[in-house]
Amino acid sequence: MQKITPFLWFDTQAEEAANYYTSIFNNSEVLSVSRGGDTEAGEPGPAFMVNFQVEGQEFYALNGGPHFKFNPAISLFVSCENQEEVDDLWTRLCDGGAPSQCGWLTDKFGLSWQIIPKALGELMGDPDPVKSKRVMNAMFKMTKIDIAELQRAYEASE
Repeated sequence: MQKITPFLWFDTQAEEAANYYTSIFNNSEVLSVSRGGDTEAGEPGPAFMVNFQVEGQEFYALNGGPHFKFNPAISLFVSCENQEEVDDLWTRLCDGGAPSQCGWLTDKFGLSWQIIPKALGELMGDPDPVKSKRVMNAMFKMTKIDIAELQRAYEASE
């Protein structure tokens, strides 16, 4: 087990969320589901706690009730290799959620994600402050990050 594990509080959707996230990302699986007991019909009760991995990162999800909600002060940052990966994750995680600015989105459970191509950091990290500022300014105008548009801003002449 890793030393620090994100612990996500849901109202009643912990198992649904774990299944959703593990269906989107590679190297992901539900590891265990703890249930509250059998129903009157003898069926297994609803999930109380779910342990799962997404891209090898372990998480816990709790059905803790409506007391707490996610907000953008905490987000999950996903480093993407290329535009295809950005597009795929953006589309899937926005389904039922909402896009935001600069590569951020909120999924259907209210959890905030940053879907960021590695190229953004590379272009913004250029030692030429004029080029990196053009890239940053281009990013500020985007919802989903567009690598080709960032590259055009980087290569633009004054």
